[in-house]
Amino acid sequence: METVRLTTAQALVRFLANQYSERDGQEQRFIPGVWGIFGHGNVAGIGQALLQAARTGEADLPYYLGRNEQGMVHAAVAFAKTRDRLAAHACTASTGPGSTNMITGAALATTNRLPVLLLPSDMFATRAADPVLQQLEDTRGGDVSVNDAFRPVSKYFDRISRPEQLIPAALAALRVLTDPVETGAVTLCLPQDVQAEAYDWPVAFFRRRVWHIGRPVPEPAALERAAELLRTARKPLIVAGGGVVYSGAENQLRSFAEATGIPVADTHAGKGALPWDHPSAVGGVGSTGTTAANALAAEADVVIGIGTRYSDFTTASHTVFANPDVRFVNLNVARLDAVKHSAEPLVADARLGLAGLERELDGWKTDDAYRQRVLELAAEWRRTADACFTAGHGPLPAQTEILGALRAGLDDRDVVINAAGSLPGDLQMLWRSRDPKAYHVEYAYSCMGYEVAAGLGVKMADPSREVVVLVGDGSYLMMSQEIVTMVSEGIKVIIVLVQNHGFASIGALSESLGSQRFGTRYRYRDPASGQLDGEVLPVDLAANAASLGADVLRASTVEEFGDALAKARASDRTTVVHVETDLYGPNPPGSAWWDVPVSEVSALDSTREAYETYRAAKRSQRHYL
Repeated sequence: METVRLTTAQALVRFLANQYSERDGQEQRFIPGVWGIFGHGNVAGIGQALLQAARTGEADLPYYLGRNEQGMVHAAVAFAKTRDRLAAHACTASTGPGSTNMITGAALATTNRLPVLLLPSDMFATRAADPVLQQLEDTRGGDVSVNDAFRPVSKYFDRISRPEQLIPAALAALRVLTDPVETGAVTLCLPQDVQAEAYDWPVAFFRRRVWHIGRPVPEPAALERAAELLRTARKPLIVAGGGVVYSGAENQLRSFAEATGIPVADTHAGKGALPWDHPSAVGGVGSTGTTAANALAAEADVVIGIGTRYSDFTTASHTVFANPDVRFVNLNVARLDAVKHSAEPLVADARLGLAGLERELDGWKTDDAYRQRVLELAAEWRRTADACFTAGHGPLPAQTEILGALRAGLDDRDVVINAAGSLPGDLQMLWRSRDPKAYHVEYAYSCMGYEVAAGLGVKMADPSREVVVLVGDGSYLMMSQEIVTMVSEGIKVIIVLVQNHGFASIGALSESLGSQRFGTRYRYRDPASGQLDGEVLPVDLAANAASLGADVLRASTVEEFGDALAKARASDRTTVVHVETDLYGPNPPGSAWWDVPVSEVSALDSTREAYETYRAAKRSQRHYL
C-alpha cells in the first residue's frame, strides 16, 4: 500500500481539501475553507499545515482569520445555511479558552441543524508536562478536558489521541456533516502534540471523495395515508419551514398550493419559500405571526407541516392550533419532526413529498368560500403592515418605520440578516420576501451577536447578493469584531445598526410579565435609587464601527435613513448605517401567546396582575394528541 509521511494536521488539511458534495448532479467543494485563530495549541499543527498547503500547493484549503472564535463559527454556519447545507467551513482554535469560545457557535449550529466542522485544540495526549497552560485538572479522570463541553452540543464528537485515529474519525465526521437528518456541529478534538506527530498515511485516504446527498422518496403507503387525511380537511393550513428551502422545493410548494388552494404560513426559516404577495401566502405563524396566519391556524382542521420542527414560537407554545379536532400531516426528512403532534408522518424530501401529495390529491381543492377568506385575511394584514411602515411616530422613528424604509430600498435578491431582540418578531410579521435566500433570520437559537459575523458568511457564500445585517445595539455590543474581518478581506456588507439604548424585546417582555423592564435599559446607575435607571449612557456605536474600519453614515429620520441606505448600496466598502429608534415601540399588533412563566407569588402588584393573565393563557395550552 502506497503511503506518504505527514503530520496529523497536514493529513487532515489534505483530506478536507478533497471532499465534495453532490446533489441532483451538481458537485461542489464541501469544505472550501478554514476559519481560525491561532494560539499555542494549533499554531504549530493546523497553522503549519495550512501554511505548507498554501506555499506548496499540495492542498487547496484557504484560511480566513477570524477576530472572535464564536464569531467565526457563526460566519461558517451562515455560509452553510446559504449553501443549503451542501458546503461547510471548518474552524480551528487554540487550546483552552480559544476552543471553548466556539461552544456557543456549536450549539447554534446543532440547534439549527446546520453543518460546521470544529477543530478545537486539546491538551497533550502524552501528558508529559501535566498540567500545562490552560489545562483543566479534573479529579474524576485524567482524560477530561474543557473540550468535553462540546459533547452535548455536537452531533459527532471525537478526540484524536493517536494519528491513525484520524482516518475513521474524519470519515465519520463527513458522514454526519453531509447527512441532512444528522447534521450539525461536528467536533474533532486535536491534542497539540498529536497535531504535529508524523505518521505514514495511506495515499488512498486523500483521494477525491464525493458525498452524495440524496432525496429520500416518500413511501407510497405513507403518501396514501397523508392524502386520505387531507381529503377530509375543510380548513387546511400549510406551515412551510426551512426544509422547503434546503430542499429547493419552492416551485413545488407553489404548485401544490395553487393546485389545492391550501394557504401557506411560514416560519422564520421558511419565509420566502412562497412569495409574500402570492394569493396563498398569509405570512408568519405563531407567537410573532400575522393576524391572517394565526386566524387560519386557530380554525385549521388539518395542518401540513413541511420541513418545520415546530418550535414554541411556531405553535405559540401549543396554543395557536386551537381547533379541538386538529390533525397534523408532517412532511420532513427527519422522522423526529415528522411524528411531532401525533402527526401522520411522511418521511421524505420536501420536493419529492410535495410532488407525491399533489399527484395523490389530483382534482381535490378547498372550497371557494375558504379561499376567499384567505384572500381577505391576507389583504387585511397587509393594510396593517403598511400602517406600521408609515406610522409617523416621533420624535424618534419607530423600528417598524425603519423596516419599511429598508424594504423599500432593497431589491428582491438582497439578503437581510437578523437573530435576536425585538427585530425578529417585527420581521416575521412585516418583512416581505419573494426570494427564499433573501430572509436570513436565525431563530432556532436566537443568538445575540450572530448578525455581523453571519453577514460575512452569507456574502462569502453568495457574493452576487447585497447583504444587509440588521442589528440592534444589544447584539452589536456583544459581537461586532468581524467588521475587521470584512475590511481585511475586502468583503462589502451593509450593517444597519438600530440604536435604542437598551433591550427592546426583553424590556417589553419584562413589562408584560410584571417585571417593569428591570435591568433592560442602558442607563447610568442612579445614586438615589441604586438602580440602573439614570440618564442614557453616552455610548457612540457609530464611532466604534468607524474605529473598526467601516464607513459610517448617520441617520436621524426615516428619510435620512433611506438616503443613507442608497449611499451604502452604491459603495463597494463595508458601511454601517446608524439610526436611533424609540425603545418603547410601537410594535406591530400581536395575535398569539408565548409561554414565559410568571412568579406565582409576589409583593409587586404588577407581577400579581401579570400572573393572572398568564394563568388564563395557560388554559388554552395543550398537547396535540
